[in-house]
Amino acid sequence: MFFDRPEFGTQAFLVHIQQDDSTPQELNELVLSAGLVPVGYLVARKRNPDPKTYIGSGKLAEIKAQAQEDEAGLIIFDQDLTPTQERNLEAFLECRILGRTGLILEIFAQRARTHEGKLQVELAQLQHASTRLVRGWTHLDRQRGGSGRGQGAAIGVTGAGETQLEADQRMISDRIKHVSQRLQRVQKQRAQNRRSRQRADVKTVSLAGYTNAGKSTLFNRLCESDVHAADQLFATLDPTLRELQLPIIGKAILTDTVGFIRQLPHGLVDAFRATLEEVKQSDLIVHVVDGSSDERDLQMTEVDLVLEEIKASDVPQLLIYNKIDLIEEGPRVDRDADGQPTRVWVSSLTGEGIPELIEALSQRLSHDVVEPWLKLNPAEGQLRSALFDLDAVLEEEVKDDGMIYMHVRIEEHRLNRLLSRFSSRQ
Repeated sequence: MFFDRPEFGTQAFLVHIQQDDSTPQELNELVLSAGLVPVGYLVARKRNPDPKTYIGSGKLAEIKAQAQEDEAGLIIFDQDLTPTQERNLEAFLECRILGRTGLILEIFAQRARTHEGKLQVELAQLQHASTRLVRGWTHLDRQRGGSGRGQGAAIGVTGAGETQLEADQRMISDRIKHVSQRLQRVQKQRAQNRRSRQRADVKTVSLAGYTNAGKSTLFNRLCESDVHAADQLFATLDPTLRELQLPIIGKAILTDTVGFIRQLPHGLVDAFRATLEEVKQSDLIVHVVDGSSDERDLQMTEVDLVLEEIKASDVPQLLIYNKIDLIEEGPRVDRDADGQPTRVWVSSLTGEGIPELIEALSQRLSHDVVEPWLKLNPAEGQLRSALFDLDAVLEEEVKDDGMIYMHVRIEEHRLNRLLSRFSSRQ
């Protein structure tokens, strides 16, 4: 693997350059999530990054002194660095440098468990490494030549380690092609599964949100599942689909996906496109927000930017303000002028607000709802079972003559389809 992974437990010095309202807290959490030990940090402001070293010489000297005093073996910048900037910073600071993308890739590499997840992470790593491969061969500068003049001139060598560099570039290029082809097969399979759900009129709901907003805990609460959930960034990486029973709708599919984050590397968005396609093609996006976070508004904006990037901004959204147990807020549902739910306040940890959320999901996904009384004869048992499977039955009465009267709440088009399929009165 071409990704130069830092050793577990390496002491890291953190550098946060403020260009917006963000704080170094998120960088600290990312570092801890990667299994590294933050031993110190520096916060600075820099509106216009230096193309060579990102920050000025004065701050670099300060970073070098503090990092050496803290015995840091790694310096992590909370920004994306170009290969040139990484190379120059390492030369000046005499320390291993890691940018934001490299750090996030490290966490993803540790968390991927499924075959698909590992392929997506490997693709992102390879794409990131391909731009930084030259750094590993600068020690071959002594071979520069090709003029034929003087003793020991290396005939035909026109650059620093050119032959080996080209070989490694081809190796990475071939591997990228191979992994991309395997991911395309995964994408085709996912597309086939989506078409099957659409033909069966099964609604799909995708959980989206900032990392550590509580999506997986909410997923487990709704589906009575056991997806790994932890109070850390990117606790969930691999996509998970489960069945969810909803009033009126019946069976729906709920998808838990990777959390978004500020400055999510574009390469990761490309690599996870097959997974994120589930979000784009869903009937409803449940945008889970950490209601207790001081950066709640900023995080919501970042999620919306990623949804826009994957062309999912037109998919209807239902906002879920999670973790109300931490802010002493009671469960409630906010509605628009038409009475449709727009925001639901819940605690996925305690279960507060979950009944209201289930009802809100049903309302947002259902259309042309009717509440008729149906008269079924004993031979229409399949129709009766189908109505119960959809959780559409409000009440039922069985008369002495065996006739069944059912009061149902259901979408009219679903009822017509069921009557056409199961009713003996056609």
